[in-house]
Amino acid sequence: MAGEFGAVLRRLREKAGLTQDELERRSGVSVSTIRGLETGKRSNPRMTTVQQLADALALRSGDREELLRAAVPGRRGGGTGEAEADAPEAGAAQAEAAQAGAAQAGTAQAGATAVASPAVPPPPPAPAVRAAPAEAAEQLAKAVAARWQREEEQRRIQDPYPLPVRWKAASESLTDHWANIRRLPPGVPSGPLDLSGRLEGVAETYRSIPSGRLVVLGRSGSGKTVLTLRFVLDHLRSRTPAEPVPVIFSIGAWDPTAVTLRDWLTEQLTRDHPGTAAPGPGKVSLASALVDSGRVLPVLDGFDEMADGLRRPALEALNATTLPLVLTSRPAEYAAAVAETDVLTSAAPIELTDLTLDDLDHYLPRTTRKADRSDPAAGAWQPVLKKLREPSPDGSPAPLATVLSTPLMVALARTVYSDTPEHDPAELLDTERFPGVRELEEHLLDNFLPTVYRRSRPGARGWDPERVQRWLGHLARHLTELRTPDLAWWRLGHGLRGSTRTLVTALVTALVIGLVDGALSTAFGGSLAGGVLDGTVVGLLAGLLFGLVHWFTYTVTGKDVQPSAVRLRIRGRPRSTKWRAGSRLVIGTLGGAFFGSAYGFMVGLLRALSRHAGPASALETGLIDAILFGLIFGGAAGLSFCLLGLLETPLDIVSAVSPGSVLRADRRTVLIQLVFWAPVFGTAVGLGAGVVVDLLQGHLGQLVMDPMSSLMLGTISGLGGALGYTLTLTAWGQWCLLARVWLPLTGRLPWAVAAFLDDAYQRGVLRQAGAVYQFRHARLQSRLARRRR
Repeated sequence: MAGEFGAVLRRLREKAGLTQDELERRSGVSVSTIRGLETGKRSNPRMTTVQQLADALALRSGDREELLRAAVPGRRGGGTGEAEADAPEAGAAQAEAAQAGAAQAGTAQAGATAVASPAVPPPPPAPAVRAAPAEAAEQLAKAVAARWQREEEQRRIQDPYPLPVRWKAASESLTDHWANIRRLPPGVPSGPLDLSGRLEGVAETYRSIPSGRLVVLGRSGSGKTVLTLRFVLDHLRSRTPAEPVPVIFSIGAWDPTAVTLRDWLTEQLTRDHPGTAAPGPGKVSLASALVDSGRVLPVLDGFDEMADGLRRPALEALNATTLPLVLTSRPAEYAAAVAETDVLTSAAPIELTDLTLDDLDHYLPRTTRKADRSDPAAGAWQPVLKKLREPSPDGSPAPLATVLSTPLMVALARTVYSDTPEHDPAELLDTERFPGVRELEEHLLDNFLPTVYRRSRPGARGWDPERVQRWLGHLARHLTELRTPDLAWWRLGHGLRGSTRTLVTALVTALVIGLVDGALSTAFGGSLAGGVLDGTVVGLLAGLLFGLVHWFTYTVTGKDVQPSAVRLRIRGRPRSTKWRAGSRLVIGTLGGAFFGSAYGFMVGLLRALSRHAGPASALETGLIDAILFGLIFGGAAGLSFCLLGLLETPLDIVSAVSPGSVLRADRRTVLIQLVFWAPVFGTAVGLGAGVVVDLLQGHLGQLVMDPMSSLMLGTISGLGGALGYTLTLTAWGQWCLLARVWLPLTGRLPWAVAAFLDDAYQRGVLRQAGAVYQFRHARLQSRLARRRR
């Protein structure tokens, strides 16, 4: 608990005779963090931070145990019996922290034995890096539980109660040998497991499978996504430290022909939990360490959403591993993949069953307002449900009964009719208007958006329903073309052609840098005509060069401009994620040298031609300026990149991650980079120009660089370089260019894109899956994409 930890930390610090400033110098933890921990304003301290403080305080084993125990919520201290009882519950990380000497992360029981024997001296403290994956797993479990609890509340799954999702064992043709599923040795007789169950028992069903591999099959809208959410929350609630942390991954975004499963899981984990980008043991990230050590249980949602040609290699890749996992899919797509290769090895498949009329009788009337207080059962749905129970002339079920057999359609019907009193669900029985199942489903899908956007939300702006349809249709088609369910704000521009993205980037960058250069040149030189000419030339050259850099970095390689996985701290002493001065120096120097050489050659060539110099003289001037500016910009960029790395510090794993928070964090990081980059890079260019000119004086002819020219070059380079880097090579810069300017300008998105996406989430059109949005229903996305096309 934060209060208990703060009191213990303050007492131990005062016992050591240290002030907060002195503790900062010894531990490397900023004084603001220490003050926040001691006052209780900061909660959930990272275990690495706690261990840094413990080392700085030079605590003995008893005091160290007390401090670590106070940092772990729910961990009890005291006598031997309590420590022995708590070690298995606290997990590998907490057992290591309590004993500071268990040989490996999973030896909690051995640690408990050491506590129970006071005659045996405690072993020396274990390195913090050894405990990092176990500690990270516990923090990841907290973050996952908090995230999906909020998402369950947002989706109103418990209002008034969850729909009864049930399942049965799937077809034997989709099931592996039961001996493999039950992990039995050769020769031991085996039989099938009883896998039937209900939503509230999904965690128990999974634990009854010895192989730890479960396949959930169900037709569209049958409740697979709700089941995975419930599984994660229930599994975490009853999880022991020895069990991995269930994490939901949208497998539809995986290309098994381009990236391995473990690498893809690591990338997705880093995206949705940026704190796992911090370094772990063995010079790899915590995300990689968590996946490789089996501390993550992949819950792979949406196998059917993969492209047709990728399901077979995906199933083969899954069979090449022994990872415990949960996989969801529609039955037809999974069966087709099985027919092409084989079943998922050691996996027990279950299939979700339809809702019954009794389920509808219990649920739908409770979602409407009471029309008659004297008769609580009376309501708009009562006559409809009664009509559905009447036998049809041919004995077949009514189309509406078939439609309402899936939780998706029931949820849509509730939104369109139960939550909108002026709509009467009796119209769904009109067989002339709705002759079949398809017409009924399309009616519910088409009326969902007008219904939710007809309501006013407090503090939210009003959106035109027709424009909303067009904007969401563009987003749905964008995801369909990208073949992914993940709506990432940093990829909104990928709906454009690569050439269009590069051209827009180059033109806007040229305009911005040209305006900056023209204004500063006019201020320094006092000539408006000279400033306009210089701004035009520099803007065009900078736009061309930055556009080429963007083209070769992202368009040609097909890579995304990813949000930053770190934050920057100017005050205090940041703990660097991966300090690699050599690589940063090489990348910065080469990039700066390339840009400076190209820029210098073009400027020198144009300058010589403007003086009516001959081709040979112009070429010579261009080459001299290329060497000069290449050295200046290369050295300045390498130095700036190295110094920028000193400010990087990893994000917290337990910090809340949502599309909005990732966007704000990336914007904050980029703005701090701007504030740092512009003066540092500008100063390095200005001072470097004089140094390089002095060193090369006479070797390249008569070189002239007066102080005013150096100041002007440094100022323009600092601002222009920072703006060019931001617009072309950062996720937030591309977001501003494409999602905030170009797509709204062409009518494909609103001007307030972030507010629109958040509003769609609040209305239940979108859902959050970590750092990205997804359409709440795949059927809704498909319908919108078709209508947009």
